[in-house]
Amino acid sequence: MSRTVAVVEMRMLDGPNLYFTRPAVKLTIDARVWLELPDERAAALAARAGIEDQALPGGPGTDRRLRLCARLAGRVVRALGDAAGMRLPVRARPGPQPGQVVVAYPWRRRREAEALAGEAGRMLLELGRDRRQLRSLVRDASARIGGIDPGAEPTVVEPAIPVVAVTGTNGKTTSVRLIAHLLRAAGRSVAYTSTDGVFRDDELIEEGDYSGFGGAARALSQPGIDAAVLEVARGGILLRGIGVTRNDVALVTNVGEDHLGQYGIQTLDQLAEVKAAITRITTKTGWDVLNADDPRVLGMRQRARGRPFLFSLDPDHPAIRSVLAERGRAVTVLDGDIVLLERRHRVLHVVRLEEVPVTLAGISTANVRNALGATAAGIALGIPLEPLANGLRTFVLDPEHNPGRANLFEIEGRIVVVDYAHNEDGMHGLVEICRGLRSERGQTWLAFGAAGDRTNAILHRLGYTAARGVDHVAIAELRRYLRGRDAKDLLQRLLLGADDGGAQHTPVFPDEVHAMEWMLSQSAPDDVVAVAALGQRSEVLALLRDRGATSVGPQRVRELVGRARAQPGQEPAQDVGAAASAPLASR
Repeated sequence: MSRTVAVVEMRMLDGPNLYFTRPAVKLTIDARVWLELPDERAAALAARAGIEDQALPGGPGTDRRLRLCARLAGRVVRALGDAAGMRLPVRARPGPQPGQVVVAYPWRRRREAEALAGEAGRMLLELGRDRRQLRSLVRDASARIGGIDPGAEPTVVEPAIPVVAVTGTNGKTTSVRLIAHLLRAAGRSVAYTSTDGVFRDDELIEEGDYSGFGGAARALSQPGIDAAVLEVARGGILLRGIGVTRNDVALVTNVGEDHLGQYGIQTLDQLAEVKAAITRITTKTGWDVLNADDPRVLGMRQRARGRPFLFSLDPDHPAIRSVLAERGRAVTVLDGDIVLLERRHRVLHVVRLEEVPVTLAGISTANVRNALGATAAGIALGIPLEPLANGLRTFVLDPEHNPGRANLFEIEGRIVVVDYAHNEDGMHGLVEICRGLRSERGQTWLAFGAAGDRTNAILHRLGYTAARGVDHVAIAELRRYLRGRDAKDLLQRLLLGADDGGAQHTPVFPDEVHAMEWMLSQSAPDDVVAVAALGQRSEVLALLRDRGATSVGPQRVRELVGRARAQPGQEPAQDVGAAASAPLASR
């Protein structure tokens, strides 16, 4: 155990972040030595720091003591900032690992902020072993800060055009692409970022994962654009912050159990707090577009800065009524139409749901929600309803418009689905698509894999969900994405989940291409074959092209869905809202 208090990490957050709506410094501090102090010594330490509270200090190792440690660390940083003339707001909380606390404060000049962090670390060390009062330590430390060059200002972009920020666990990339398409359908030039790269209209400017801080600057530097749509991942928020000072529209798709245990995020509530960061930098005249069907996303209304704009599969959702009373807006499905709801019971028709290709004739609940969220974002941007509807009708789930997300093909009588089902929610969505396309004589086949940085529970549920949802399941290993996990352990957890889901035999393949080749060889005409293409999307698509597969267009999708719904013994199609709320096993 550390015998001193020490700064484990100093992280410069260059844009709005989890802690503040402007650039900030995050200090992660190892406070275990304070945590284990006897009560009387902890009380004396608090007194030297100027903290007077009869409820302190809490017993050694307790949660109350840990909160005292956070309060002590925050007090040190605040006192030093005041003495140095910075007058900083400071936030402190328990940290990501046992015995750690986090202290954050905004910064205006880089070297000055870094110097304050270094002096704060020294003061934390000295406070625990020196009998001097905090003000004495502060006086010496502030004198050392006073003579340094304050350094550069933040580089976060101040947008001069409308900006849409999109975050969530699932549906970010599809939503970004769809919103960009809606803007182009309205005659506007748009730059957008995603995990695939930076794009200007239909042109790829730079390939790579640009869902973080740097992607925003790259997109907004494109000449002649009228708007920007930015995919904002939780890793980017935590590691550098958001790449713009504000957005005009914030869209949050959902908060699902993925990437927990990383960067100090252990729970869904903590993950929701991270993703809510984009709603706290929306302009007051802008709109925060929130998925009302996800309680954690709906809860973001409380701290969101923009006006509320909800979307839901349920037109009678109580939250919609309350938002409309607050002069907000909502988008939902009513009598098979996507509609806009406004105050005073005003209902505006946008487009027939079945005419929107991204929904796959209404069988993909996840993509219906993506369409509703993008529709709300488009309306929030001021796109008139006619070009908006035209954009919704012309965005197709093919490798050109939305590569790797619910791309449909036909090959020798089989339907093939290539998707990016990387977590449990995504797997539910992929299984739903397979079932919605399956004919009376057909069976369903599914190959999937997982990266190693998922929790054990997530890996198990991924295998379980896949096996419960289809007739034949296979595993494609992703050895390039082990991310510190043992390959055998990863495989065994997926296999155990599949076994618990009822799989009789689960073959394992070295990659997604081999898994796809096996499914094509074993399946028969009228079967539905699906692959979660996480690592080999381009290779899988190339294999299908080489085998003579043809892309399935919107009209053919409607025919296939109609055939599946009309087969004898088939249950009648559910209302899209009811289907979304039903457990997978009951669908």
